[in-house]
Amino acid sequence: MTFSLIGRCTRTGRLGLGITTYSLAVGGRCEGVAANVGVCKTQAFPNRTNDPLGIKLLAQGYLPAEVMNKFATNDTEHSYRQIAIMDRDGKIAAHTGPGCRGWAGHKEAADCVAFGNGLLGPQVLDGMIAGFLENPGDALEYRLMRAIEGGRDAGGQGPADAHRTERSAAIKVVDRRDFPDVDVRVDVHETAVEELRRVLEEFKLYEEFYRGRDTDPSKAIPQDVFVKQLDARRARA
Repeated sequence: MTFSLIGRCTRTGRLGLGITTYSLAVGGRCEGVAANVGVCKTQAFPNRTNDPLGIKLLAQGYLPAEVMNKFATNDTEHSYRQIAIMDRDGKIAAHTGPGCRGWAGHKEAADCVAFGNGLLGPQVLDGMIAGFLENPGDALEYRLMRAIEGGRDAGGQGPADAHRTERSAAIKVVDRRDFPDVDVRVDVHETAVEELRRVLEEFKLYEEFYRGRDTDPSKAIPQDVFVKQLDARRARA
């Protein structure tokens, strides 16, 4: 029971993944997001080797469809996987195996692909895509956040008479460097999507402080000074 969206910002070239599920600590299972390369995410009955392998193949110049074909050829349990792949140019390949449980499917739209299993129905994917496309000029992390919220608001996981709440959630975004631009997650929470929104908003307040510490440490202000400035801005708001 998981719903996710892989997305790309055409203006900046940033790539990212938003994901939420009834399972715990899903953010620790998002290995397939690489700057200047692409995104590969396997879920339902995931083969954890798929995502790092997918990134390696994309980096070697394989197209997403070619990567998917290699998965299908070399994985005897491919029919139980749900996989979405996007390269840095926005090319997409997606697969929902017949072994995925509950309602399962995927849907492509402009610069994104939504996919999920164990869902209320296809309206969950529609809600995710609508959330992602709502404000295309916003930072990618906010678009991914709205995608997750849109899927939740459209019914989320499970049939209507046996709804499963989202207990973990994560957003991961890469830009041009070897490490994530944004990597926020909630590992265990009864309302993980709402908590992820809180974590993301808090992270964005600190973003400027964190960014300058590696590129120009001589000009980085102490954290207690930054916190005081932040508290003052909050008090004026």
